[in-house]
Amino acid sequence: MWKNMGLTGKIIVAMVLGIILGLVINYSGMNAEGSFVNTYVTNGFFAIIGKLFVNSLKMLVVPLVLISLICGVCGIGDIRLLGRIGGKTFFIYMVTTALAITTAIGLGSLFGIGKGMQIETTSVFEAESAPPLLDVFSNIIPSNPISAMANGDMLSIIFFAMLIGISILMVGKPAKGLVQSLELINEVILKMVTIIMNLAPYGVFALLTKAMAELGLDLIWSLLGYVAVLVGALFFHFFVTMMVILKLTSGLSIRTFLAKMREVQIFAFSTSSSNATIPITLRTVTKRMGVNNSVASFTIPFGATINMDGTAIMQGTATIFIANLYGVQLGITGYLTVILMSVLASIGTAGVPGVGLIMLSMVFAQVGLPIEGIGLILGVDRILDMLRTAVNVGGDAAVTVIVAKSEGEMDLAIYNDPDAGAKDMFDGHIDADSERELSAVFHDGIMGSEYDDIKRG
Repeated sequence: MWKNMGLTGKIIVAMVLGIILGLVINYSGMNAEGSFVNTYVTNGFFAIIGKLFVNSLKMLVVPLVLISLICGVCGIGDIRLLGRIGGKTFFIYMVTTALAITTAIGLGSLFGIGKGMQIETTSVFEAESAPPLLDVFSNIIPSNPISAMANGDMLSIIFFAMLIGISILMVGKPAKGLVQSLELINEVILKMVTIIMNLAPYGVFALLTKAMAELGLDLIWSLLGYVAVLVGALFFHFFVTMMVILKLTSGLSIRTFLAKMREVQIFAFSTSSSNATIPITLRTVTKRMGVNNSVASFTIPFGATINMDGTAIMQGTATIFIANLYGVQLGITGYLTVILMSVLASIGTAGVPGVGLIMLSMVFAQVGLPIEGIGLILGVDRILDMLRTAVNVGGDAAVTVIVAKSEGEMDLAIYNDPDAGAKDMFDGHIDADSERELSAVFHDGIMGSEYDDIKRG
């Protein structure tokens, strides 16, 4: 039965089993500090498996973004068109972020979360300093691109890749062989993504078992109002706001989009990292939704860096919650400040670890709320971060589809085919298209033996 089940089905089963096992471990008391289960199972076996899985995804992020974006720029072929796609993508990301936090503030105010509550906590939050917005923009151009790649500075990597792509376009025909080689490398990296995806059910199971075993659900009950409004705002933004925008701007089927995004969002939920999910998101929008790589290779990593709809919703909900809890009246000016700060912070804190809480501390400081209030929600933030990441990557994919459709850079036959890209691409053999590409590269007999080996599978 397990062998005949599709990858998405396996991941869903693994996710459910991981949550159940984790809760059993938590509520049975087996995960007590210093116990055998806590030391060797939860923080031993499951921690190692989960860490290996996340690291395997992160391992591919930088090479995939770099090579794919270079190929994408070369595929666009027109520098002016690249500027138009970039401007359109940035505008939509900023608008959706503003809509996200507006939704959160609206729902938080409507339900009056935090009013009359008394919550004690021992959690202490120490706000880290976020880089000034001026520094973020000045650091987009890396002084050392190798260092930027080593540190995973996504904005710097995007700039460097685009500069290489534009330079290749300016060289013209003499660079044709280089472009073919880069495209072949890109295909190889995507095959690596597929290999890692086949191991996903085991990684997802380990990650969720560990998370639920450590966190449980006790804290959620004490913060039920905050959690309910935050989850409701996340669901409303993705399933209503984003889907309405998708339908109105592209006319594409919402049901098809949601069905094909399910796998990506499970990955995002289990890893809590938009960057770690980039390889899966990029593969899904190109292979399963038909978006041209020339668009997706720019919009997906760009979105993972600056598009933080889920994080913006957390900020809006947390701001209302803490303001009501401490009896602080924000007023219209305060709400507008929160919206503006969140949109700017989504750019200004790009690539900073713990970005959500850093952004929240910036917002609190701006509107005069006590920073220590963040300590009240730290306990449930880990679980909610998983949901926020799923919304973030969903927004990235939706905007990518919208931009690609508006630019005519999308194969609608692939998008409308429910089975497109669903079959595992790596089966030990090489398809006809890939064979023709390899023949074009190796036709002169150089590396002929290597080609024969690849062809034999």
